Amino acid sequence: MEKVTLPEMSKGLWRVEHFKVDLPDFHSMLRGRGVPLGEEFTRLMRGNTVVMSDTPAEMRDHRNAVRMAKGSCLLNGLGIGMVLKNILAKPEVSDVIVVDLSQDVIDMVSPHYNDPRTTFVCADAMEFTPPKGKRFQMVWHDIWDYICSDNLPQMEKLHRKYGRRSDWQGSWCKEECKRGI
Repeated sequence: MEKVTLPEMSKGLWRVEHFKVDLPDFHSMLRGRGVPLGEEFTRLMRGNTVVMSDTPAEMRDHRNAVRMAKGSCLLNGLGIGMVLKNILAKPEVSDVIVVDLSQDVIDMVSPHYNDPRTTFVCADAMEFTPPKGKRFQMVWHDIWDYICSDNLPQMEKLHRKYGRRSDWQGSWCKEECKRGI
């Protein structure tokens, strides 16, 4: 997995910013989500909420999606495009549909992933309907801001929705949500 190379920018409620951590966050470290001190990372912010970053913990969270990517892929959630960047590096990926609820996020991030295999759609992942007959080899759902068991009903709904349309699918931190982390 590679970090993203987005510039800092903002649009509407959203901003992409670079950050470094100077003091350890012991609570995050205990949960295995600590950020290395002094290293620069990129994150997507909505107001004061971190929506996504390219920290080592986030990279680990998305590793299976990148590993499983081949053929036609669907990403529910664009974020900073970390998953998109890494699956587009795979020649076995033929096409990717990226669904994101925010046109502002798409406007900021999509120009940095200008690849003819990619289609960006502004829509609610829960309501989006893929083209009739479309089958995906990989579907990845990452539309939540926090790791929380409250996300499980939406995860289950999305997994049912794409169960017959996909060879493999996953959701960001689903197992952690099940364990109540």
